[in-house]
Amino acid sequence: MKSNVINYVFFLILIVTLLIMVKPGMTSAGKLKPPAETFSPGDWFLGSTPPNHDVNKPPLVFVQGKNGNASSWYGETGYHGINDMYTKAYEAGYQTVFVQLHDSAGNGSASQYANGRLLASMLEDISNHFNGEKVNIIAHSKGGPDTQAALVHYGAYQYVGRVITLASPHHGSNLADLAYSWYAGWLGSLLGQKDEGTYSLQVGKMAEFRSAIDNHMNSRKNMYFTVAGMNKGPALTALSLGGEYLSAYGDNDGLVNVWSSKIPYGKHLFTDPSLDHDNIRMGSSVFSRIEPYLRSATVALVPNMDIQSKLQAEDNIITSALSQTVHGGYLQQNVWNEQSFRVDDEAVPGTIAIYTASKDVQIEVVSPSNKRYSLSPVTYAEQNETSFFNGATIQTLYKSKMEIGTWKVRMKTKALNDAYLLLAQFDELDPVTLSMPGRVKQKDAGFSIKKPLKGKKEPALTTFKVHLMDESGKEISAATPIHIKDNENFSGTLPQVPRTGVYNVTIDVKEKNANGTERIRTLIRSVYIEK
Repeated sequence: MKSNVINYVFFLILIVTLLIMVKPGMTSAGKLKPPAETFSPGDWFLGSTPPNHDVNKPPLVFVQGKNGNASSWYGETGYHGINDMYTKAYEAGYQTVFVQLHDSAGNGSASQYANGRLLASMLEDISNHFNGEKVNIIAHSKGGPDTQAALVHYGAYQYVGRVITLASPHHGSNLADLAYSWYAGWLGSLLGQKDEGTYSLQVGKMAEFRSAIDNHMNSRKNMYFTVAGMNKGPALTALSLGGEYLSAYGDNDGLVNVWSSKIPYGKHLFTDPSLDHDNIRMGSSVFSRIEPYLRSATVALVPNMDIQSKLQAEDNIITSALSQTVHGGYLQQNVWNEQSFRVDDEAVPGTIAIYTASKDVQIEVVSPSNKRYSLSPVTYAEQNETSFFNGATIQTLYKSKMEIGTWKVRMKTKALNDAYLLLAQFDELDPVTLSMPGRVKQKDAGFSIKKPLKGKKEPALTTFKVHLMDESGKEISAATPIHIKDNENFSGTLPQVPRTGVYNVTIDVKEKNANGTERIRTLIRSVYIEK
């Protein structure tokens, strides 16, 4: 009996010791408990109050990106393990707050206006919880535009001091343009990726958003700080393939170009070559560098800037030099479907990526010399914050030296309903340059194309085929192909549109040389047209 009593007392002492060792809000392993396990839009909840809580530091509100939820800040990232952002803020003495926007329901992403309205109501409640104290916001990716919609459009600026955006597409992403392009229509529809969030991040739509937000009187009532990355992410992932596509538009983090991550009246803190769109939201990656700007919610006098002139300069022309061929459409079951593309420059590197709606697709790539290549292991793009084609199966082939001539891609699916998107990109010496506004009135809606000569003596016959589509994917008009000589630039006018809105433009540039060979390059962009 005495032995049993001693053992019981020892057991009680052990339990008490463990309880003392574990900090409030911490597990015995020393990790923070998740703030919540529910993911209902409109919910917000507090992180654990740290034992070293500094009452002089404003609470931090975390706003996640497209298709994300509150666990984006303390759960698994797409490619880099557990996000320790919550832990870093806790250890630094901050009270933390996590919000659930419409995307947290798992039914696709919402527009910045829908998320902004919801966020604005939560920010009011959060401020009231802290007796009217202002909070600071850390936002990842689309969480940046969502936050600006809440603060500027819906008037929640009064509850917030400072905003730090991490890789936010303030000017849109060309990947969203690709998702709504002529060739991606079948795939996007089967994957269910044509949602309001993706639509809202097209370059043309964000040009309209920027005009509305940046010229609003509330836009200068908070302080904004921006951060960008230049790493495309782990090889052979949806993130790295997105980065390859975006490379034609400049440095990027796999989902957002550096130029898109900045706003004209914000202070850009840094661009880190080691950060991709996934780990840029991790505490160990950025918190120590952004924390000095979070210690106060004071809004210093924001310089009075001529935002309108900056917007006009950006809207008048957006220029991109592209070397890519894009195909896409329906895949017939149990039949070999074949597409081709041509490479004209010797020994240039190139990437071939095929996105399909199902996993049961056999793909074969055949070089001009009839060499057959198997593709890299299938990558499945799960629903997360790092892909515009969530749910797609991706197969890739990279060649450091592409053969000159016509390449073939053959595809056969076992699925009854399947679709594909083929992207062939090259580091050519003579990319085709597209110049087009981001936002324009109908009377000025046009584009220009520059096609380098590359020292050719014999002119090529060039044809431009233009597809203009509305929000639903319906083609407004297929312009009559126009033939020009090789040494001429081309300017075209977009067809009349039925209403003000965002329209996706897909242009195939076909060159037919004197020897009969043909090369097609595909140009894709969105534009906001005002009637």
